[in-house]
This record gives sequence, C-alpha cells and structure tokens, in this order.
Amino acid sequence: MAKFGGSSSGMCALYMAIGAILGGILGELMKMSDMLAGLVPYLVTSYPVFDMAPVTLNLYVFRLTLGLAFEPNLMSILGVVLAVYIFRKY
Repeated sequence: MAKFGGSSSGMCALYMAIGAILGGILGELMKMSDMLAGLVPYLVTSYPVFDMAPVTLNLYVFRLTLGLAFEPNLMSILGVVLAVYIFRKY
C-alpha cells in the first residue's frame, strides 16, 4: 500500500491532470496578450484526439447525458511535461 505523498502512479496522474488544466488556463490567458500575437494561435489550437458523442438516457424522472472529449492544446501538453518533470525532481 502506497503512502500518501509517496511517488506513486496515482500522484503522478494527479500532477499530470493539474499540469494539463493549468497549461490550458495559461493558454487561454495568453490569448488576451498582444505581445505574443503571432505565436499564441499555434499554442492554443485544440487538436481532437477522442470524441464520443453524447448519449442520453431518459428515465422520465431525470435525464442523464454522458459524453467524453479529449482535445488537448500545445499549452496543455507543455503543462503535462512540466508536471512530470516536477514530479520526478521532487
């Protein structure tokens, strides 16, 4: 059983998820900047990898809709790479 705070695969996945989210947020913030106007479109363009169409289940009391899409951008990928580097380093 892995200790909390140890270097386990679950903690690495958490670091990667946080890195992807923060990288995506940073990319969205970079859209507002005029300094990097020539570079930003390449960094924030989403590339669809996986897209599952939404499926709806109507149970007459409530309706459940499930769907999944994986569309990373370059900033998210850079965030994941940085997160793995930080995870390995510390």
